[in-house]
Amino acid sequence: MRTSLNYAAAAVAAAIAILSTSIFTVDQRQYAIIFQLGEIREVIERPGLYFKWPLIQNVRYFDRRILTLDAAEPERFITSEKKNVLVDSFVKWKIVDPRLYYISVDGDEARAQTRLSQTVNAGLREEFGKRTVHDVVSGERDNIMEQMRQKADLDARKIGVQIIDVRVKRVDLPVEVSDSVYRRMEAERKRVANELRSEGAAEAEKIRADADRQREVIVAEAYREAQKVKGDGDARATAIYAQAFNQDPEFYAFYRSLDAYRGSFRGRSDILVLEPDSDFFRYMRSMDRGDRPAGR
Repeated sequence: MRTSLNYAAAAVAAAIAILSTSIFTVDQRQYAIIFQLGEIREVIERPGLYFKWPLIQNVRYFDRRILTLDAAEPERFITSEKKNVLVDSFVKWKIVDPRLYYISVDGDEARAQTRLSQTVNAGLREEFGKRTVHDVVSGERDNIMEQMRQKADLDARKIGVQIIDVRVKRVDLPVEVSDSVYRRMEAERKRVANELRSEGAAEAEKIRADADRQREVIVAEAYREAQKVKGDGDARATAIYAQAFNQDPEFYAFYRSLDAYRGSFRGRSDILVLEPDSDFFRYMRSMDRGDRPAGR
């Protein structure tokens, strides 16, 4: 009885061991290839639970997610202007044909990346050689990237891989070229700045000249208006004086003489040299004789 139980337990253990080596699962992020005696037996692309023959069959898994190939160091390319540029790029790719991928690169991701890197670098070298630095930096970068993706994808399909995208992260000039470029850019910026300053100075002189002209015109018009007002005032004053003079000429003459005396003898040190019988002293002489102006 005990021997029978031992045999049964051994049989169950053997069955479990065989079953465990026969069952495998495929994740949704993976492809699986079943090999039988080293040859491809089946390619599994859907996730789930699968069976294989133990001992004579084995399974290899391949990543079906989008992978990134990022260059460790920037590559040096030459533009159509014969200028060296350092290009830092990356590639997005994924496996689309596991069977062809295994046959082409033995399922080795490192070998696949080496192949893709060579293809992309060759394409970039060709595209950069057709264009200037300005074109590859800003003018036609998107166009270059799309053309590179299409060319690289054609070659990648031969190893069961699809190129999703090719992008240039940055384009730099080598150190030995950057200094001369920066000096030339600095000189160009200084030239533009000097031109702008000259234009500004000329515009400022023009504005100042126009302001001076307007000031002269305003001052001249104000002076003309002032002279006109002054003339009108003098005319009115003269008319008033004339009207007053016509009313009493003798008193007007006497009043004007008093103003003349007041203005002439304002200070004690003032000296006036005149003939004793000068008409200037006419009213003084009249006062000495006790005469009075007519009408008063």
